[in-house]
Amino acid sequence: MNIENGEFEDWRGSKADPAKHGGVTASSIACVVEVLENMVFLSNATNFVAYFLKSMHYSAAESANMVTNFMGTSFLLTIFGGFVSDSFLTRFKTFIIFCTLELLGLILLTIQAQDSRLLPPINSKPSKTQEAILYTGLYAIAAGVGGVKAALPAHGADQLDHSNQRLVSSFFNWFFFSLCLGGLIASTVMIWIQENLGWNWGFKISVVTLSVALCIFSMGFPIYRYKCPGGSPLIRIFKVLASAIANRKASLPEAGNTQIYGEKRNHDKFRFLNKALMGESVASTEVTETKTFIGLLPIFASTIMMNCCLAQLMTFSVQQGNIMNRSLNSFKIPTQSLSVFPLSIMLTSIPIYEYFVRMFRSKNNHHPGILNMFQPLRRIGLGLALASGSMAAAAVVEAKRREAANDDVVLSVFWLGWQYLLLGVSDMLTLGGMLEFFYSEAPDTMRSMSTALSWCSTAMGYFISSVLVTISNWVSGHFGKEWLGGSDLNHTRLDLFYMLLCILNFINLLNYIFWARRY
Repeated sequence: MNIENGEFEDWRGSKADPAKHGGVTASSIACVVEVLENMVFLSNATNFVAYFLKSMHYSAAESANMVTNFMGTSFLLTIFGGFVSDSFLTRFKTFIIFCTLELLGLILLTIQAQDSRLLPPINSKPSKTQEAILYTGLYAIAAGVGGVKAALPAHGADQLDHSNQRLVSSFFNWFFFSLCLGGLIASTVMIWIQENLGWNWGFKISVVTLSVALCIFSMGFPIYRYKCPGGSPLIRIFKVLASAIANRKASLPEAGNTQIYGEKRNHDKFRFLNKALMGESVASTEVTETKTFIGLLPIFASTIMMNCCLAQLMTFSVQQGNIMNRSLNSFKIPTQSLSVFPLSIMLTSIPIYEYFVRMFRSKNNHHPGILNMFQPLRRIGLGLALASGSMAAAAVVEAKRREAANDDVVLSVFWLGWQYLLLGVSDMLTLGGMLEFFYSEAPDTMRSMSTALSWCSTAMGYFISSVLVTISNWVSGHFGKEWLGGSDLNHTRLDLFYMLLCILNFINLLNYIFWARRY
């Protein structure tokens, strides 16, 4: 049986039967696998710091930079993973290959960690060979994570009926729930294991867990439905751009009157790209595909600043927690487990959000204005607004903490709950909305790569956060004292840096509203 363009096939290559292939059960497997995969990814990110310090004998600064670079590279490589998934392989095969690559990298590091011959002597830096093994394993994991995070959510959403947008939206919410649940396990169970049984156990458990995740995902192959790759979308985009430039002198009416089949949202935008149709090798569907993808980029760029705020939860908020009262009765909260606060808030907010969505839809089924409240663009906008509010709350709390410290009073770490609460809900709305928006609005042939934009936004937010810290110190140093100079937060102006992020996020919100209204 011939498979028409846009249709799904089963594992035998025949047309997929909706009664046998895909559905909620098939998409749920992606959520289960994401819990295990994200637990491995985040627990290793924490474990690497101790491993680099204690076993590889890197300095604290070198270890921190290596982990930061590892995480940033992992998220940036999602674009490559999405490109492979859309162009050459099905999303199922992409996941299998990249998850295996991640597992092999993890096994290599586990072997190195257990074999004293592959580790440097005490108080010595690693040799070139030892470093080569370390970086090979480390960036094999990063490449694997990039492919997995690009393919898995798109594969899960592929299993659902796309005419039921509410079902697709719910999937991305629960996928985000799974992501947070994996992070919560990494921040609690895995941290306890690493602190009480040793970081070696972290590697061993990660290998077993990722192997189980790979097996669970593979076992679902008979009930999955698959979308065949459609060739390189980047080549098609470059071809459209090149043709439009080559025919730039053609009059717009002559080029613009050509009917663009299937064009919906962007028919009045980027009309100059219609000139590409003057070239004989460009199809109207390719012009539509290019317009759609370019239309997504302003929304993507508008979410990066919000992720600068999330970076603070991994850096300055942890440093704040270190010098605050972390006692809860007789239990002292480990520093690495401070991320439990935002993760718990996100996990709680998702079921609550799903409940209210169902309630509103059941009672207001004939009021589209109310139902539009839950559209991805509106959720992203609300998330960006909350990010600005969270930085304002963080600035107030930090000013209060520093004032109390000057009076020899140590505030409870639970004062950080305000910024964790607002940023947690913000991340749930923004990242969940981005995953759904980029998947739903992307061309069929670019859904993995478009979904990967959500992860790239996270990576770029982390990198830009570092740039903002450097610029803030440089500017403030020219007018007196650096805001974030030194290692003692009691003698810095972290509150002013938080307020700067609040202002930048508010300006970014206005920028987002401009582009969202034009979309």
